[in-house]
Amino acid sequence: MKRERLTGAKRAEKLVEDLHCTAERMLADGASVGDLKIASQALREMRDSFAVFAPYRHLRKVACFGSARTEVGDPVFKLAETFARRVADAGHMVITGAGPGIMEACNRGAGRERSFGMNILLPFEQAANVVIHGDAKLINYKYFFTRKLFFLKEAHAVALFPGGFGTHDEGFEVMTLLQTGKCQPMPLVRLDTPGGQYWKSWDHYVRDHLWRRGMISEEDFALYRVTDDIDEAVREVVGFHRVYHSSRYVRDLLVFRLEHPLPAATLAELGRDFRDIIPDGVVTQREAFPVEREEPDCWHLPRLAFR
Repeated sequence: MKRERLTGAKRAEKLVEDLHCTAERMLADGASVGDLKIASQALREMRDSFAVFAPYRHLRKVACFGSARTEVGDPVFKLAETFARRVADAGHMVITGAGPGIMEACNRGAGRERSFGMNILLPFEQAANVVIHGDAKLINYKYFFTRKLFFLKEAHAVALFPGGFGTHDEGFEVMTLLQTGKCQPMPLVRLDTPGGQYWKSWDHYVRDHLWRRGMISEEDFALYRVTDDIDEAVREVVGFHRVYHSSRYVRDLLVFRLEHPLPAATLAELGRDFRDIIPDGVVTQREAFPVEREEPDCWHLPRLAFR
């Protein structure tokens, strides 16, 4: 029997029904009170996050990471502040962990009205910085996993400054999701002060110990950019979406939404240049697929579709 395709409000109702059913099944499975508390708290945090970000869905955002222990007088603090100001002036909003150090620097640079803060509740070190404290765009999280989900769900670019375990954790997670296709394509910039060796040393480690031993592929180096040039970093973030808007799969086709259509000569060139992943070499430019009606914000955009 052919499955009925649900759209709009009916699909939303079905998904909410699925949420109810899942909760009832957890109870029937004998889930402990502790397990139910985790599920309940996580869902509340997700609901709050959806609500906060919803009015800003049309704006591009840069998730910024770096050490919470970077002092105000540190050149890296000034670098992060300047970077955030410049990408905000170019029309992007900034998402930080809401804490001190690099997080405060980026909130300062972007300004309160162009900032989000995603604060993790910890017994030490982490409290909302003075820029984002009390703002409606500040979200408090009990769990790292819900916080990490929204950092990348809402981001259109990621900027990493020198930092500790958390910075590297976020950086490796972004690369893993990009490598496996589990998040939208986006620029990932690792930025240091002029002449700084922090990310260059990290890059040497990746090349010497991961790539040379066959643990990653050479093309994986295209997943990130290491630079000590703030102009280059800003261009990488702002320029990425000059033509590209977003992507999704429709059956066996990969579909790129574009900010404006491409000339026929460019389509043929793409088919040739990427023949290794487009077996028939055919890149078609077209309007939205019917299934994309669920995404009205980008319904009007031209598409590239290929197998």
